[in-house]
Amino acid sequence: MLLLLRCIWSMNLCRAICHVATLGANVKGRYSCAMIAHFTSPPLLDDFEYMAREAYRALPRELSQYCDGVVVRVENFPDAEIERGMGLESPFDLLGLYQGVALGDKSLADTPLGVDMIFLYRRPILDYWCESGEDLQHLIRHVLIHEIGHHFGLSDADMERIEATVGDVCAY
Repeated sequence: MLLLLRCIWSMNLCRAICHVATLGANVKGRYSCAMIAHFTSPPLLDDFEYMAREAYRALPRELSQYCDGVVVRVENFPDAEIERGMGLESPFDLLGLYQGVALGDKSLADTPLGVDMIFLYRRPILDYWCESGEDLQHLIRHVLIHEIGHHFGLSDADMERIEATVGDVCAY
């Protein structure tokens, strides 16, 4: 039996419409994306940006109040300069990046050097999503919070210790 599954992402990314064609016969069915995650196509850049905005909006006020002025951008990959500067073997090695001066290092006497920015890299995140099977919205939120941790001045080691301490008790 030949099955052709094609999923079309809805605007809210919560449902997909699957068109199932069995040797010429068409049957339409609606399923949640979680049920058919392995058959869905990856979200386009606009959809991914929407998911990142939603993840940012869902942050607790205690966290987001210190992120005023931080710009969140979604790009497919880090640029060549970032890739070289960080010594990446592959552009897939970096899921996100914070560029700016950490809050603890800022001074009123300093002249601002630019806008603090968080980059989320769509293709590496999607690659990780496919390999891990983790919920994509959860993964985007995790990378966003990780980069916000750098905005607060936390190192990767600091965040690994926090995650190990908290474990699965906290769901963001």
